[in-house]
Amino acid sequence: MENIKYKHISKEQRYQISVLLKAGHKVSFIAEKLNLHRSTVYRELKRNSRQRGSYDPYFANQYSDIRKERFSNTRKLNSRMISFIKEKLENQQWSPEQIKGYCDKNNIPMVSHERIYQFIYADQSQGGDLYKHLRTGNNKYMKRYRKHKNRQIIIKNKVSIDHRPPIINNKERFGDWEIDTIVGKNHKGAIITVVERKSNFLLIRKLKNKNASEVAMQTIRMLAPYKDLVHSITSDNGTEFAKHEYIAKKLNAKFYFAHPYSSWERGLNEYSNKLIRQYIPKKSDFNDFSNMDIFQINNKLNSRPRKLLCFSNPSEILFNNFT
Repeated sequence: MENIKYKHISKEQRYQISVLLKAGHKVSFIAEKLNLHRSTVYRELKRNSRQRGSYDPYFANQYSDIRKERFSNTRKLNSRMISFIKEKLENQQWSPEQIKGYCDKNNIPMVSHERIYQFIYADQSQGGDLYKHLRTGNNKYMKRYRKHKNRQIIIKNKVSIDHRPPIINNKERFGDWEIDTIVGKNHKGAIITVVERKSNFLLIRKLKNKNASEVAMQTIRMLAPYKDLVHSITSDNGTEFAKHEYIAKKLNAKFYFAHPYSSWERGLNEYSNKLIRQYIPKKSDFNDFSNMDIFQINNKLNSRPRKLLCFSNPSEILFNNFT
């Protein structure tokens, strides 16, 4: 080990560290296996583990990126970065995440993907067209960015996903849910979706409006029949979840918030919303769908065999373990 130099850990090595840790190997073994100094591995685990001590390679990469952004000179967008961003956007239609990821992998100085989005928005506000090269899903980010830039509403007493215990992160039990809303055509009408992380069991309901009181009331009504199976709920940072404390109290559950613009932290919810879009395409007028229509769509999705569940369906998985 004496000849091994101190060096930065790559994304691939973080995933290897995670696998070896779960296999029960000690730090000295992991360091030797990855040709790293053991102090490098110790430092990685100390700096980039989640607050409860668990090591998740994906979040470790996020923490590392944030730290680089704060404490390195690369946090300032320069002309060379701008040229690179424009080339990848205009000619190859890369997303900001792909631009940032490629640069990190190849040791190319680059600001965070959030900063790239801000640059694109600033370009648009000045009459530029860089935003036109973003995929539809990323335009959703732009809308949220503009919304929060112009109207900053603080949700009080939020508990970050960083404080979520491993039993939730690892899907070790039933009763941990993810929640989101889908907005209709011209921002009229909304649907609330709640999905159980272990079984993929989904609940859908129309909302009269998207304000926090309506969202809280409907969330409680949806989950009340499963109250004994509601341990936690995780949402994004939408202001419709401002009454999270009331929801948590009524359901006797913990409520967590994902990091801003981090939809992957509620990946199952995002995936479930895409399944709903099979029946309710984007730009649909929600007035065209009755409560019975929503109920039938909900039943179809919960009765659909899933490869992830070894071709059982979400209803079978949940109720076989709940009754």
